[in-house]
Amino acid sequence: MPPLKPDIEATDPDVSGDSSKHSLNETRFTEDATRCASAASVTRKASVAARLRNPLAGMTEQEIIYDVDAWVDEKGLTEYRTEFQKGALIARVGQRDDGFEYVNQLSEEEKGLLRHEITHRWDHPFMLYFLVVLCAGSAIVQGMDQTAVNGAQLFYFDEFNITNEWQQGLLNGAPYLCSALIGCWTNVPLNKLFGRRGTIFISCFISFATGFWMAVADSWYNLLIARFALGFAVGAKSSTTPVYAAECAPKTIRGALTMMWQMWTAFGIMLGFVVSLAFENIDFLGEYSQWRWMLASTSIPPFLVMIQVYFCPESPRWYMEKGKYNKAFDALCRLRKHKIQAARDMYYAYKLLEVEQAERESKNLFKEFFLIKRNRRAAQSSFFVMFMQQFCGVNVIAYYSSTIFEQAGFDRSKALLVSFGTGVTNWLFAIPAIYTIDTFGRRNLLLTTFPLMSICLLWCGMSFFLPTNADGEPTQGRLASVAAAIFTFMAVYSPGEGPVPFTYSAEAFPLYIRDVGMSFATATCWGFNFILSLTWPPLVRAFTPQGAFGWYAAWNFFGWVYCYFFLPETKNLTLEELDSVFNVGNREFAKYYAEKLPWYMQTKVLRRDLPPMEPLYQIEDESAMFEEREKA
Repeated sequence: MPPLKPDIEATDPDVSGDSSKHSLNETRFTEDATRCASAASVTRKASVAARLRNPLAGMTEQEIIYDVDAWVDEKGLTEYRTEFQKGALIARVGQRDDGFEYVNQLSEEEKGLLRHEITHRWDHPFMLYFLVVLCAGSAIVQGMDQTAVNGAQLFYFDEFNITNEWQQGLLNGAPYLCSALIGCWTNVPLNKLFGRRGTIFISCFISFATGFWMAVADSWYNLLIARFALGFAVGAKSSTTPVYAAECAPKTIRGALTMMWQMWTAFGIMLGFVVSLAFENIDFLGEYSQWRWMLASTSIPPFLVMIQVYFCPESPRWYMEKGKYNKAFDALCRLRKHKIQAARDMYYAYKLLEVEQAERESKNLFKEFFLIKRNRRAAQSSFFVMFMQQFCGVNVIAYYSSTIFEQAGFDRSKALLVSFGTGVTNWLFAIPAIYTIDTFGRRNLLLTTFPLMSICLLWCGMSFFLPTNADGEPTQGRLASVAAAIFTFMAVYSPGEGPVPFTYSAEAFPLYIRDVGMSFATATCWGFNFILSLTWPPLVRAFTPQGAFGWYAAWNFFGWVYCYFFLPETKNLTLEELDSVFNVGNREFAKYYAEKLPWYMQTKVLRRDLPPMEPLYQIEDESAMFEEREKA
C-alpha cells in the first residue's frame, strides 16, 4: 500500500492541511489557553503541559506524515508505514472521541472499527483480558499476604510463647517495615532491568518462597526473618502492577482497569480470612500447627501468577524505552483488535515518552520532587491519603480482627468466622468504587467517609463498656454491637479510603517524576502500615480497647479537617489542569474553603437559594474549546 499524503480537503479545521486556516485556529486556541492561565492566576510551564496532554495537537497533517515517515524508517517499522500514518492522524485528534471522523484518509470500515471501540468499550482481544486476570492475581497475592496472618497469629503466638506486645507487633508488621525501607525503592531498578512482567514475576516468586519459609519456621526469629523477606515483594508489586495495567490498556477502559487493583486486593484480603477459617482445625502436625497451613496457602496464588506471566506480552512502553520497537508493536497488536489501533497507541505513547525524557534531561529528580511547588503539593497530598489509609484504622481490623473479637468475648471459631465476614464486606463494598471514584470524586468520597469511619470506631470502642452477665461472660448485645460496628466500618472504608490513595497518587505527579512519586507514596503507605501493626497490641494494653479505638477515631476526624482545608480534587483533570490545581498553595486553598463554609451551611443545611461562589480554579472546558475551533 502506498504511503498516505495529507488530505487538503479535510472538513475539520483541526485536521486540515490549509496552512492559513490552521494558523488562524491555532492562534485562537492559543489565546483561549492564555486567558485560562491568566484567570487561574498561577505560573506553570504551559507548553510542556500541553505537549504532555497531546504532543501531536500542534502539528499539521503534513508534519505528522513526514514525522511518521522518518520515524518508521529510523525504528525499522517501514512495513507498517501506512498503519502508523493513519494511527498518528487519529492520535492527533484523540482528545475528542469522534475526532477520527474528520480524518479522511481512513476508510469507512476503519472508522466503523473505531466507532465500535467507543460504543463497545469492553470488546477487546482475549490477551488483554488474560493480562487483566494476571494483574488481578497479583492484587490477590498482595491482599492474601496481608490477612492470612490474622488467624495464624492466634496459633503461633501460643506455639512460640510470644506474650510481649511489641514482639507480637514486630512479627506481624515485619513485611511492611522491609517494604517501606527497601521494597518500594526497588521498583525503579527492577523495572529498568527486568521490565514490568519480570518485576511481577520476581515479587511473586518471593511471595511464593516466603509462604513456605514461614510455614516451616521452627522459631519466632526464623518466622520474623521470613516475614521481613516477604516485604521485598510487597512494595515492588504494588507499584508495578497498576502501571503495567495502565500501559497496556486502551484509554476507554484504562481507569477502570487501574482501579481494579484495589478491588482484587480486597478479594485477596477476603481469601486471607477464608484460609484462616478453613485450616482452623487442621492440627495433625501438632497442637498449634494450624498456622503453618494458613501461611503455606499464601504460596498458591503467586505460583499461578508466575505461570501466567510467561504468556502475557511485556509493556510496549518498556520495550520502547529499551529501543525494541518491533517487539513493542507486536505486543500491542496482541492487545488490540486492529493494527491501526496498535499503531495509534504506540506512536502516541512514543511521543509522550519523548516529551517526558526531554523533561528529565539534566534534572535531579529528587530536587524537582521537593523544591518545585507544584510537585511538593502533589507529594504532600499523596502523603496524606497514604498516611490516612493506615491511620483510619482499617488494618487494625485486617491484621487483628480475630484477636479483637476474642477480646470482645467470641470463642476462637466464631472470631475467625466473623473476621471472614469483614473480608467479604470489604470486597463487596469495594466494587461500587469503580463507578463512584470518577463520578462522586476522590475528595468528596473522603469527606463523606472520614466522619462515618470515626463514628464506627467510637461505636466499636464504646461497645466494650456494655455489661457482662452474672458469669462474667459478654452478653449477646455486646458481641453483636462490636461485630456490627466493625462490619459497618469496613462497608464505609471500602469505597473511600480503600481505592482513593493509590488512584490519587498515580495521577497527582507529572509524568517525568511519577516513578519517584509512586515509590514515595507506597513507601509512606507501608511505613505507616508497619507502625500500626507494631503498636496496636501495646496500645490496647495501655489504653484498653475503648481508648485504642478512640485513638483512631480521632485520626479520622483529623483526616476530615485536613481533607477539607488542604486536599485538592483530581477527578477528570488533565495534566495541564493538575498543574493549575497543585500550584495553588496551602494558605490560599485553606482560605478559600474557610470562606466557603458559611455558603455550604446556608445552601446545604438551611436550604437557601444563594448564587454559587466563584470557583478557586478557572479551568477551561476542553470540549467547548474544541467546538469553538470547529466553528471557526
